[in-house]
Amino acid sequence: MSFATALVLAFSLSMDSFAAALGTGAVLRRPGAWEALRVGIMFGGVQLAMPMLGFALGLTFAAYVEAVDHWIAFLLLLGIGGKMLWESFSDDADEDGEASCGRQGLAQLFLTAVATSIDAAAVGVTLAVMDVDIVGICVLIGLVTFGLASGGVLMGRAAGPLFGKRAELIGGLGLIAIGAKILIEHTLM
Repeated sequence: MSFATALVLAFSLSMDSFAAALGTGAVLRRPGAWEALRVGIMFGGVQLAMPMLGFALGLTFAAYVEAVDHWIAFLLLLGIGGKMLWESFSDDADEDGEASCGRQGLAQLFLTAVATSIDAAAVGVTLAVMDVDIVGICVLIGLVTFGLASGGVLMGRAAGPLFGKRAELIGGLGLIAIGAKILIEHTLM
């Protein structure tokens, strides 16, 4: 996987965390650097770990799916990206996210980070059937998520209501594009 593709993947997977961080910043009176770092570290760490977990699960089953791995990758990314697109047009998802994203304890913050990282685990499963540097990709995903989530908290107060849904839309389109690229590369080349 090229660096550019890995970077698009990292940004796409980070969009749920970014949207949640925008919501966190939107409901806090004055989010400071500590709150931004706290959210960024939690979201980035979980986003780093989830694709590795999915990758480990995918390796277990890789021998059984090698002939159709490109279709599996495409369908999983299409499903995850489609879900993100659907949620970006949903009226109630943003309201629920904002209502529950105020100053959270560590346990609540961890659960929010896991909830926004489920798609990263599914992507990790698809990466197991590809020849990739999983550690490098996971570190990139974690760093991008850390940056976007930290920045999202700080931007959230002013920009959360404006960009929250668009972030999910962009992330969903990015995942679908990566899935289509994988399918095209394996079937036409």
